[in-house]
Amino acid sequence: MDLNGVIPANILPLDDDLSIDVEAYRRHVRHLSGVAGVVAITCNGHAAEVSSLDRAERRKAVALAAETINGKVPLISGVHADNHIQAVEYARDAKDEGADALLVFPLPALALGGSQEMAYRHVAELAGATGLPLVLFSYPEFTGMHYGLDTLARICSLEQVVAVKEWSLDLRKHEETRRVLHGLDHPVSLLTSFSTNLLPALASGADGILSGHGSVIADLQVRLLAAVRAHDLAEAERQYARIQALTRVVYRAPMANMYARMKEHLIMLGHELTPAVRPPLERVSEAERGQLRQALAEAGLLPTGAR
Repeated sequence: MDLNGVIPANILPLDDDLSIDVEAYRRHVRHLSGVAGVVAITCNGHAAEVSSLDRAERRKAVALAAETINGKVPLISGVHADNHIQAVEYARDAKDEGADALLVFPLPALALGGSQEMAYRHVAELAGATGLPLVLFSYPEFTGMHYGLDTLARICSLEQVVAVKEWSLDLRKHEETRRVLHGLDHPVSLLTSFSTNLLPALASGADGILSGHGSVIADLQVRLLAAVRAHDLAEAERQYARIQALTRVVYRAPMANMYARMKEHLIMLGHELTPAVRPPLERVSEAERGQLRQALAEAGLLPTGAR
């Protein structure tokens, strides 16, 4: 499975009663799969408010996305769980509903003092549970759920691991991860998720982008990646400046509310969905909405008459 390129992690449109808005979700996924340069789509990630979804909703999210995409691009489903047994259940559900690969989140137990051996066994046993290709989600060190370099190399030596979603938020760690992956016996793509520092991350050798912000600006991410690959620094800086105009207002405190901001941006861009998010996330204020609108204008994306 070749995952070198831009991979949006979709948001999850909700009705005002906080149930999944099926038609808006289909439109959103269909739009993302039609963006030239998008090589896959990820559902059941952070951007989809996955921690608020029950098992049936996660299955539904995969099934709807798989049916809508209909093989146009691969579908990756996040496996975000509180424990290993639950993770295996979610992974098998995703396979049954049509996922082509799995994005494996680290277990929260690691943050409480879990060992690196626990981290390895979790991924290795998950690999055996479905047979699907795996994308390893690499967390920042400050979370306590990160992988040491030796553990990273050991996990990525598993044949089913095809990519790493690199979210260390540390360019030094990003570079160390790149070196580990390049030393493996089989290809493993480095997909940066450092959304506030995309140009440095791509310039240091990332193979692509896997990010929730791609649900809004996949086209800009495609342009940035193309410019970096073409060694066109001037064009890369132009596209990066547009992206940075948006990340400054989307990725700010409270960080958890970034997905509410992304939904507002999609609405301003003309997409049909509500701004509803599940608690503890909050709808943005009118003042913040104005700042989001201004950021779109600075990026050259604000449509005429956008509300």
